[in-house]
Amino acid sequence: MRPSIRLAALMGLHVIYVFTHDSIALGEDGPTHQPVEQLASLRALPRLVVIRPADANETAVAWRVALESADRPVALVLTRQSVPTLDRPRFADADGLRRDAYVMADAPHGKPELILIGTGSEVSLVLAAQQELAQRDIQARVVSMPSWELFDAQQLDYREAVLPPALCARLAVEAGVSQGWERYVGEHGDVLAVDRFGASAPGAAIMSEYGFTVENVCRRAALLLGA
Repeated sequence: MRPSIRLAALMGLHVIYVFTHDSIALGEDGPTHQPVEQLASLRALPRLVVIRPADANETAVAWRVALESADRPVALVLTRQSVPTLDRPRFADADGLRRDAYVMADAPHGKPELILIGTGSEVSLVLAAQQELAQRDIQARVVSMPSWELFDAQQLDYREAVLPPALCARLAVEAGVSQGWERYVGEHGDVLAVDRFGASAPGAAIMSEYGFTVENVCRRAALLLGA
């Protein structure tokens, strides 16, 4: 579909693409079905808005954003695996997706030591890691970043409120290639990603083998702080 997606972006057509099966968690289907490079490939297309929602609430908002984006195509990237519907009274309202990156769960008093950035089905993972880090007296901010394009379109003051320039300890977590994440984590940050093809195994086993676990996220976060 890439030629048609490219032409829709070039012509500014209001086309909504709904994709599923978004990560290496498709372990049983084998590496040919695991789209490790597809997110980066879609994000490289000018004028295409790529949205990877974290749960049902973000998906509902993403659909409204797609309907309202009359001058450009939108790609909704969803997951086949089960993900929790996040407790919105506990976490930030999913309407934050309209500005793309938003603080889903902050450190006490809004004073984090590091930032954990997640997209799609990895957001619930970084939320769990935030709770584990708190048990180790490490305070983290969790940022949900479903769409780079929407975030880049925001005013500088909003972007810096979500990702303060002085807070250099940043870890992005996404089950795809790391290409492009350096602009958000900076030279002192880190990216837990998949810079290789997947493998054939049960999805949970693949995610664990590739480091998408609470323990590994906490380990990588602690290394950023020299802990």
